[in-house]
Amino acid sequence: MKAPLLTFFFLLLAGAVQADLIDASQGCSNDRVQGVDYVVCRFDGGDDIRLFLNDEEGAPFRHFARVNDALAKNEETLIFAMNAGMYHEDRSPVGLYVEKRVEQTSLNTNDGPGNFHLKPNGVFWVYDNRDGMRRAFVMPTESFLSGAHYIRMATQSGPMLVIDGDIHPRFLPDSDSRKRRNGVGVTDEGDVIFVLADTPVNFFDFASYFRDALHTPNALYLDGTISRVFAPDLERNDPGAAMGPIIGVVKRK
Repeated sequence: MKAPLLTFFFLLLAGAVQADLIDASQGCSNDRVQGVDYVVCRFDGGDDIRLFLNDEEGAPFRHFARVNDALAKNEETLIFAMNAGMYHEDRSPVGLYVEKRVEQTSLNTNDGPGNFHLKPNGVFWVYDNRDGMRRAFVMPTESFLSGAHYIRMATQSGPMLVIDGDIHPRFLPDSDSRKRRNGVGVTDEGDVIFVLADTPVNFFDFASYFRDALHTPNALYLDGTISRVFAPDLERNDPGAAMGPIIGVVKRK
């Protein structure tokens, strides 16, 4: 799964786009496959995708409305948001967390219990160099270790759902562990697709939806049960428990 470093950076440059030329117009829609209801939000990798954790006073945002309140001060607003990975009781991220090019939590390669440690786990991240060239990626943690640099934002979670076109080897088609789940995948063309399963679904079926319906060769699980989405296109602003990391797409008002 590890690509040579030169090949990795060639892909970065070949797939990069001028961020200021992109208009986040693809948005959110509903889908239903095999009795499962999904919210699907598709954006270009060059769109203004950001992570949000703490406000100016250092307190966790916890809810979408508080993120929007902070953005409003700069004449900006969310056009989409979702919880963005697993967190501790104090809302701090379990794994790697990079916001505005600043690493706040380091990459977590530890073994342990729970979904985060159901390896391979992975990282969703956005490359954004000083010339405005931007592209998004999902990749296993071990591949990320092989030479990822100059990241604009990154969130680590687990498990990976789809790995180079293959479903995670630990997922069972007949598993009865069905929950609301959310995740993110990236297509070969560079589109970023966020998905929330409104109907409880097992890991295998959730991963299959990313691979077979959305055609994302790599996809990452973000969380389950507490999964929430902010999607004005669908008149969705889900209430629920206070969140840790939040991911959103931003536009000017």
